[in-house]
Amino acid sequence: MTVRRSDVARLAGTSPSVVSYVLNGGPRGVAEETRQRVLAAIEQLGYRPNGIARSLRMARTMTLGLVVPDNANPFFAELARAIEEESFAEGYTLLIGNSSEDDDRQTTYVQTFLARQVDGLFLVPAHGPLGCLEDLQRAKTPWVTLDRAVEGIAPAVLVDNRGGAYAATRHLLEHGRRRIACLAGPQDVMPATDRVAGWRSALADGGIQPDAMSLWHAPFGRQAGYSAARKMLAADERPDAIFAASDEQAMGVLRAVAELGLVCPDELAIASFDGVAAAMYSTPGLTTVQQPFRLLARAAVSHLVQQLGGGEVDADEARTEVLPVQLVRRGSCGCIDPTGGDAPETED
Repeated sequence: MTVRRSDVARLAGTSPSVVSYVLNGGPRGVAEETRQRVLAAIEQLGYRPNGIARSLRMARTMTLGLVVPDNANPFFAELARAIEEESFAEGYTLLIGNSSEDDDRQTTYVQTFLARQVDGLFLVPAHGPLGCLEDLQRAKTPWVTLDRAVEGIAPAVLVDNRGGAYAATRHLLEHGRRRIACLAGPQDVMPATDRVAGWRSALADGGIQPDAMSLWHAPFGRQAGYSAARKMLAADERPDAIFAASDEQAMGVLRAVAELGLVCPDELAIASFDGVAAAMYSTPGLTTVQQPFRLLARAAVSHLVQQLGGGEVDADEARTEVLPVQLVRRGSCGCIDPTGGDAPETED
């Protein structure tokens, strides 16, 4: 049997409008004793408000959309989880779609979410031109990008990719490595290009010509990292260290190292980027640049909530927020590897 608001009102000894005031927080105040009676009646009857009708009244669906390249990738999975947690804390339900780094698929998800009237969107843009840009601008739905920016178009929340790559490469130099190769991501992806720039800068500051070092571009994945490492380590003068632009690539490098009978870090040191939880449990543990997942999510949700509240976004040059990263030292670079890995970085 369907429980109606009038049933709640009858049990609580009040009117349906008072029940509405309790559920919606207004527009009129309700005495605490009456409010408690209404809440007790709701609990006893198992009443659930009509979400669709409520959304129409509020002109909100209390849902947000997130499109990522692939949430099977641990980096995007952990980022999506953090965004879901922060969104839920603000009262929103999160819908997630995978673009598979395909612009047409990305556009389909954006159009679908807009048709479902999500209140806002988070987007990690796929490679290449943003085909859904016209849809987003026409819908006037607030949106924020993460990991990769769409310059001058929407607020973006990024991390210091260049600085993190510099720190990781510099750390390998401090371990005495002089032939430090770079296993980068795809050439047309912002994080990859920024991390390559950081690697180059650290080498130059260490007195090494970057162009004399091996640079490979490959997708952010274990298979790609494995395949590239097999080729890199087959060179006549193989590198004595690799900076990998993602932990997933570095996991593939570790597999290639083991198959070739090499020892990490003795014969090949490795440092990577992202700081996913799995990086603690490889053998040896991965030295990695930790991304602040929770802070990324908090900043992105804050930007979106500000827009939903009618707040204005500042000038273009102030619309990109860049968060700091932290180098986590483990065994793959030559540091002492903590027994059982170590705890994920604490974020305020």
